[in-house]
Amino acid sequence: MMKTILAAATVALLSTSAFAQDAITEFRIGILGGENAQDRLTSNECLRAYAEEALGVPVKLFTPADYDGVIQGMLGGSIDMAWLGASAYAKAYLTDPEAVEPVLVKTNLDGSFSYHSIGFARKDRNIKSLADMKGKVFAFGDPNSTSGYLIPSIEIPLETGATMENGAYFGEVKFTGGHEQTIVAVANGEVDAGVTWADGQGNWEDGYNSGALRKAVDSGVVDMNDIVEIWKSKPIPEGPVTLRKALPQDVKDKMIALVGGMHDKDAQCAYNIAAGETAGFKPITHEAYETIVAVRKAQSN
Repeated sequence: MMKTILAAATVALLSTSAFAQDAITEFRIGILGGENAQDRLTSNECLRAYAEEALGVPVKLFTPADYDGVIQGMLGGSIDMAWLGASAYAKAYLTDPEAVEPVLVKTNLDGSFSYHSIGFARKDRNIKSLADMKGKVFAFGDPNSTSGYLIPSIEIPLETGATMENGAYFGEVKFTGGHEQTIVAVANGEVDAGVTWADGQGNWEDGYNSGALRKAVDSGVVDMNDIVEIWKSKPIPEGPVTLRKALPQDVKDKMIALVGGMHDKDAQCAYNIAAGETAGFKPITHEAYETIVAVRKAQSN
């Protein structure tokens, strides 16, 4: 009898210990750069509140200054969830394939999950295409951005026949630090042209349906009548909503259900976190990003 009691107690103790290891005391959501920190916090406050209700623990938002801050946070375990760009996810995966798990992807109104890198300039600069940019100043956003660097750095040289080095075609190539910074730099005439992201659907004057241009229009940063599109990339796979693989499965399930059902639960919150109009978030796996991972790996060699 005593052995039975001891065995039962041991099982209970181990079960309690396992539960304690699986429990979380807080949940941390990282938000990529692209907007100023306050706008990022405001846009994602609804998600934070819903997540706190769903998980039953304090939920905090983190807005690192650059993309790498979010990537390193996910890799190091100080951030639990983030909507990464495809290139940012590729960097995280190449650094540690067991650290981050893609779970959901934002869809456009037509159900697709692609977007474009958009080259743009001030209308009064008389720049209508890349052909008009020879010798002028061109701006990228963040080195870990898919649309703000990776894809245009590959596709634009194919059109210009020159590298992106200073003086090779453009007079100067610089990084602004993020999408909003690029939009502001172009709008203020600090650079002649730059690239940012948009779904490429809807109307130009609205900043398309979703993306950095749409967010900039919504916040009054830019009037689309003042700028023109001078280049558009081929379709790019939308970046994934990612979770740390080491999270307890019930936590993952609750967050996947929350974000996946956000469009039906609160359309305005879905708009806020998706940077514009969306048909919602749907499941996605690593396989959707293998091409971007391969491009990123080749570029780093």
